[in-house]
Amino acid sequence: MKCSEICSVIEREYSPEYACEWDNVGLLAGRRDKEVKKILLALDATDEVVQMAAEQEADMLITHHPMLFSAIKRVTDEDMNGRRLLTLIRHDISYYAMHTNYDTRGMADLAARMMNLQECTVLEEIKDGEGIGRVGVLPERMTLRACAEKVKAAYRIPNVKIFGDPDMEVYSAAICPGAGKSTMKEALRFGCDVYITGDIDHHTGIDAVDQGLCIIDAGHYGIEHIFMDDVKAYLEKTLSGVHIACVPVHHPFIVI
Repeated sequence: MKCSEICSVIEREYSPEYACEWDNVGLLAGRRDKEVKKILLALDATDEVVQMAAEQEADMLITHHPMLFSAIKRVTDEDMNGRRLLTLIRHDISYYAMHTNYDTRGMADLAARMMNLQECTVLEEIKDGEGIGRVGVLPERMTLRACAEKVKAAYRIPNVKIFGDPDMEVYSAAICPGAGKSTMKEALRFGCDVYITGDIDHHTGIDAVDQGLCIIDAGHYGIEHIFMDDVKAYLEKTLSGVHIACVPVHHPFIVI
């Protein structure tokens, strides 16, 4: 299949219209007329991932997070992203990013289902009643500690960070995969007991607790790695004659 055809398949379900205004999604490098027989899926276009795409002779790399967020003035081997782009171009690999459009159209519902969140509504609307994150209730009342264990099991992650009393009972919950600091105000507005997200800093966490909101920080990668298997399943269902592989789940840091 042509790269352009695969872009159309992706955008049929995850239209760029559902991305945030500040985002940069779609085909970011490469040829639309490229014949694609092998796709590699990853969360980020790191040096390791780009090299893996080249070594595996992938025709297309699809990531959740865009390598490029703002305009660049030069592409050289003196710059980190420049080196990555040069590798992709040298190996004729088309590069596509599906970020907040996937958050809105896929990630939010999937993350909520994996926690068995009930009676869900959108945390922050982006377009046509769809948006970032979900708000609902847990399947039963539980302690914050038990909820943290449920998060670890649901997303297959080794650890989480919590703000709040571990023995406090929680029931209403908001989930925002990735970095949820900017949407914490929405979780507060809904009056949630617990907010499940990532990248919460010290002051944001303690201020949330003072306003009655517990935090379970699962890390940015901790929830969002579900992107790979989900998009792989969608593409395998809708494409023919294309081999699709995922980069192995590898958490970017360890706690020692």
